[in-house]
Amino acid sequence: MPSRILWIHNCRRTITFAALTLAVLLAGCSDSNITLEELEEAAAKLELKDASPDAGGDTEVVEILDVEKPNLKFGFIKLTDCAPLVIAKEKGYFEAEGLNVEVESQSNWKVLLDRVIDGQLDGAHMLAGQPIGATIGYGTAAHVITAYSLDYNGNGITVSNEIWKQMQENDPELEADKPKHPITAESLKPIVNSYKQEGKDFTMGMVFPVSTHNYEIRYWLASAGIHPGMYSQQDTTGVIDADVLLTVTPPPQMPGQLEAGSILGYCVGEPWNQQAVAKGIGVPVTTNYDIWKNNPEKVFGVTKEWDEKYPNTHLAVVKALIRAGKWLDETDADGNLVNRQEAAEILSNKDYVGADVDVIDNSMTGTFEFEKGDVRPMPDFNVFFKHHASYPHYSDCIWFLTQMRRWGQISDGKPASWYAETAKDIYKPEIYRKAAKMLVAEGKATAEDFPALDYDGYRQPSSDFIDGNPYDAKDPVGYINSFEIGNKDPKELAKQ
Repeated sequence: MPSRILWIHNCRRTITFAALTLAVLLAGCSDSNITLEELEEAAAKLELKDASPDAGGDTEVVEILDVEKPNLKFGFIKLTDCAPLVIAKEKGYFEAEGLNVEVESQSNWKVLLDRVIDGQLDGAHMLAGQPIGATIGYGTAAHVITAYSLDYNGNGITVSNEIWKQMQENDPELEADKPKHPITAESLKPIVNSYKQEGKDFTMGMVFPVSTHNYEIRYWLASAGIHPGMYSQQDTTGVIDADVLLTVTPPPQMPGQLEAGSILGYCVGEPWNQQAVAKGIGVPVTTNYDIWKNNPEKVFGVTKEWDEKYPNTHLAVVKALIRAGKWLDETDADGNLVNRQEAAEILSNKDYVGADVDVIDNSMTGTFEFEKGDVRPMPDFNVFFKHHASYPHYSDCIWFLTQMRRWGQISDGKPASWYAETAKDIYKPEIYRKAAKMLVAEGKATAEDFPALDYDGYRQPSSDFIDGNPYDAKDPVGYINSFEIGNKDPKELAKQ
């Protein structure tokens, strides 16, 4: 029966599954050669063929996409925010769309991106900045798009035990059993200055030059007056004028590098902050929820060429991911996340994240441990669907572009119109909207699950940043110029 179901899924028809199922049972369908026409004829005899949600009853009408490429391979990095891809596979959401999906871990973000671009992977769990950087030609150049945002939040900044002890000495309030959060980098600044005076490098890890982690740790440092370094066309290391040297470190290696003393802290996604706590080698001092409340983190990325070649397949993938995101954020009547423990157990599999379930569920189940025993409720540490987290907002894309310009990865000032046009080249809400509409028609989602139809793709201006600096995506030039540290652009560009 599974092969017959898959065959039906690949037909471009609208089928009432309750009718077909009953027809199959009554027809004694042990013969795998039964045709769709025979099933429809049997359903018609039962007067069920025209059943629909509007007709009453529990029947479900599903529009079946004719997927151009049913066998797919997606890449991911071993982080908990790969969860929508893993859950879409493990809970059968890909299969329900007629897709046979393999998910494969990759050694690092560059390899992952290169394999998507050269076609070895159909798509991947990507850093939100990767489609942006590739499309504007920073690093590996290719037109990469996203129609699905995998999550909000999910990162932390961890320092070694020794650095944390020095931060506490600089700010006695940090010595409390449960110090007040958010913790800024103010208490870190004297330590960094001391290293500079002694001629020593203060090195911290981040995961990739266009990663959220790079921009978040830069934001955190710069908001306290610590210069995280600039990029230029001639020097792409990002350490020009740096007080703190930021070095690329693969996420699973960060705890080991911290323990070895190769880095003194890092910004990374889970479970690698909680791993430092579990091993007793470091202390998470802040999360990216406090650096920017409900910030975009990862996306599902494909090349534009792949999307144009397999539009129905892409649509089917987005449908499955939306269902996975909804499942991950499902709550009970009291607001408790009901599926996260199961998700943590699935992710702990060696083929996925491969960390102990007790480490993964620290953050996945709505809490976060900063030090041994300092466990705090953080229901929005990982957000996969609520707050419209899975929608590809143009304003999210523009924030990354402003940070690329702020730190010199975009070498020249751009007019405001360039930011809006570039966002539309990369973020594809029209694909997301189409998938959402189908799920609503199928009864798998409601219209209220998604932004209103007149939504323009720009989240409301917000001051929910660690320094309180307001961000308005419709004024990217003004936003860039609002920071003390970083590039400045001519004001007239804001009007162009």
